[in-house]
Amino acid sequence: MSRAPREAAAYPATGNPKIEALVTDLIGRVADKWTMIILEVLDEHGELRFTQIARQVPGISQKMLTQTLRQMERDGMLTRHVHATVPPRVDYRLTPLGESLGEAFCGVWLWAEQHLAQVETARDAFDRRKE
Repeated sequence: MSRAPREAAAYPATGNPKIEALVTDLIGRVADKWTMIILEVLDEHGELRFTQIARQVPGISQKMLTQTLRQMERDGMLTRHVHATVPPRVDYRLTPLGESLGEAFCGVWLWAEQHLAQVETARDAFDRRKE
């Protein structure tokens, strides 16, 4: 089966090592499931407190949630607002940068929706094979 070569414009080569390093770093970070899930949760619910995010992300530990939120804040994906109350209340909200990243990865969700049956069929066939 012959395929047409990919267009060069599909994956722009900037030649700028700083941009290439940022893309590599962000793909690694965003490809981690917690970041993607938190992006989705904050996109759906807007501003949430730490405990509300934790309830919306089953299976995440407090330590992992803290680490992921800190890294997302560092990357400019969300803002953290600490209210001067006792006990302190901390709210998180996506920034426009975080919203745009979620939009960029929306294509992955759409692809998964369109190809779910094919992937499940392929996995079942693979699992039934004897090695």
